[in-house]
Amino acid sequence: MMKSTAGAILAVALATVSFTKASPVYVDPLLYNIVGANYTNWRNSAAIGFNPTDSPPPFIQVFDPSFLKITGLSATIRSIASNPGYAFAHEAPIYVPDLNVVFFSNTGGGALGYNGWYNNSVVSMINMTEVDMALASTTGDVNVQVQTLNLSDTVQMVNGGTGPYKGDLLFVTAGRALLPPSVVRVNPNPPYNTTVLLDNFLGRQFNSINDVKVLPGTDIIFFTDPPYGWLGAFRPQPMLPSQVYRFDPSTGQVRVVADQFVHPNGIAFTPDGRTAFITDTGISGGILGVNQTLPATIYQYDVDPLTQSFANRRVFAYADSGAPDGIQLDSKGNVYAGCGEGTHVWNPEGTLIGKFYLNSLSPQLMFTKSGLVILEGTAIYLVNIKAQGMSLATL
Repeated sequence: MMKSTAGAILAVALATVSFTKASPVYVDPLLYNIVGANYTNWRNSAAIGFNPTDSPPPFIQVFDPSFLKITGLSATIRSIASNPGYAFAHEAPIYVPDLNVVFFSNTGGGALGYNGWYNNSVVSMINMTEVDMALASTTGDVNVQVQTLNLSDTVQMVNGGTGPYKGDLLFVTAGRALLPPSVVRVNPNPPYNTTVLLDNFLGRQFNSINDVKVLPGTDIIFFTDPPYGWLGAFRPQPMLPSQVYRFDPSTGQVRVVADQFVHPNGIAFTPDGRTAFITDTGISGGILGVNQTLPATIYQYDVDPLTQSFANRRVFAYADSGAPDGIQLDSKGNVYAGCGEGTHVWNPEGTLIGKFYLNSLSPQLMFTKSGLVILEGTAIYLVNIKAQGMSLATL
């Protein structure tokens, strides 16, 4: 079979790349549209990544030449912190440019989270200046020490984050046992003073708030509320539908803007605030297991300019491996999501153009001055890509 024109162009481009760790690997979709009955690498499980070249991870997997405009020609994937026995870096990444620090939390529930009904999760941070210095001293991986934060007991099971929000970290918590899920502001400097903004919907506890974003150009907070606390055995049975909420801190008004999900998870907006994205990780059922017939889908909506409700729902993309958890956009509108074997990247039209392939669950990511930070659970990776993330700061 002849290579596609795009493949030929990419082959020339890759010929100029210095083939070091994480060198780009091109997968021409035309070569795999038909594989035949005798194909030996059928993927009947969403837990297995698509790696037809059998390339050793980590590597940059390219499905379209446009992905190289995002990565540049010298991008590498390097581990910057790791703890194989502890899922310390799983959720809620927030980058504070003034401090050059990424804040994050460990997994809520799960065997390596060491938390649950009786134990809270842990919020930590990593200094990217220290990361840059460590990486400059070697061509390999590094293990920069992370620092844990001693937060107020009102902060229980941090699961999502964004900001800076008026100078603070904006976290959402899943709650723990009978302690309510909440939206909280945390000062990024010691002693990390905390202000709870919301912990109920007109007297009813949320299920387990999962992720959060602020609508660009406003200070209005939007968040998702799936039942993962219950499915992770650290919250009671859910008493509300799985929904997306809008919260205006200036008036106290909170209302539903989207529903009809299995498990709404990640949330993001385009830089102009006109379009919203919600990931539905219905495929992942926690203690109920995996159901591959349920969504692993990113939905796209129009944001009503008057009411800010979400309208005109349509499928933006379906993740072929795992489920799209955390979601971010770069300044050009490309969409990044943490999935089953790494970070997937789609262009604004919803075409999968590449992956940062780690061969392990990689639920969250965040843009920094140093590149793209990927939270893998027991490790944190940095990809020194060319693309820049959209601003998430609220003044």
